[in-house]
Amino acid sequence: MIIREKYLKQIRPFYDSDLIKIITGIRRCGKSIVLSQIRDELASKTDNIIYLNFEDKEIETAFSTWKELLDYVEENRKEGLCYVFLDEIQALEEWAEAVKTLRLRNCSVFITGSNSRLLSSEFTDHLSGRYVSFRIYPFVFKELAEYGKQLNKEITVTDYLSWGGFPKRIEFDGEEAQRRYLNDLEETIVFRDLILRKRINKPDEFRKLTNYVLCINSRTFSVKGITDYMTKNGSRITDKTVKKWMAYLEEAYVISHLSLYSTKVKRELDYYYKVYDADVAFNSLRVFNNRYDFSHNLENIVYNELIYRDYHVSVFINQGKEIDFVAEKDGRKYYIQVAMSVVEDKAYNREMDAFKGLSQLDRKILITTDPTDYSTSNVTHVSFERFLSLETLAEI
Repeated sequence: MIIREKYLKQIRPFYDSDLIKIITGIRRCGKSIVLSQIRDELASKTDNIIYLNFEDKEIETAFSTWKELLDYVEENRKEGLCYVFLDEIQALEEWAEAVKTLRLRNCSVFITGSNSRLLSSEFTDHLSGRYVSFRIYPFVFKELAEYGKQLNKEITVTDYLSWGGFPKRIEFDGEEAQRRYLNDLEETIVFRDLILRKRINKPDEFRKLTNYVLCINSRTFSVKGITDYMTKNGSRITDKTVKKWMAYLEEAYVISHLSLYSTKVKRELDYYYKVYDADVAFNSLRVFNNRYDFSHNLENIVYNELIYRDYHVSVFINQGKEIDFVAEKDGRKYYIQVAMSVVEDKAYNREMDAFKGLSQLDRKILITTDPTDYSTSNVTHVSFERFLSLETLAEI
């Protein structure tokens, strides 16, 4: 497995801190690997380390209360600062009580979870601000390609557009095996993490909504629009339920959403959003006969790569025309349009017209798969493949 230096660099300054280190992200994005890499670095200077993985049923059932976990740590630690790693800790009831107490007992505590509730006020208020959080994502293209080299496999841009960046999937040969792995992963998230734990009383309806939402990545939607679609297809569901179930999917890091901001009314457009899958594999799992949704997956991947590179991202409505992304970092703002191709005049005009009237001081970028350079005096065109190789947009 590759060293995920981006995350280690962020976490290292807190290794010896009494702040609780909360590491979150969707299942199988590599949180446990990052945790093991931290342990390996610490093991070079100490053996006062305790690691518990609560996905291990034997571990999960060994602790019925948070006090039992405290007793275990006290019995197994050594003198001095003890490094405690609690993987997928959300399985333990009242886990916040345990970690809050451990940090007071000369422990440096690291926890992971596949649920954003770890960062909800329900728990963070209880921790009294004594924590730092880090979000782990599935592999971006550069990481996937590097891991592919370790496995003697060439990872193409088309493969990434089709099946995304869950690390383990490229360990399997052939589309059928990768589909099976990804299907089982999704089933774990949707069924075990959501339907069972949230006690959803209409599991079939929840699955229908999940299928629909994961297919409309990179598209504008409203809660009412989804409700209307579900109703037309035989579901008895309300806007309130749709909103709640969408929140569950976000809580499990399956999707993210962006609000639309309009220059005309100078505010966010209520009820309208764009949804992005945590990984484009969720879209492709619903595709057969190799008719992959490359155009929407392309935009979804640009979004995921921008978030990975720590940009603040929003959607912008400029004089009634949508600009896919406004990416901001270090005081710089970039307006970005994404399209499979602008070879045809209609597509070219549609993408370029969205930039009209914007400040000359802000960078405007068009990302496509076209080999031809369509840059103008105001807009920089960059190929999708080159975009994937960049560290920052400042390199364009």
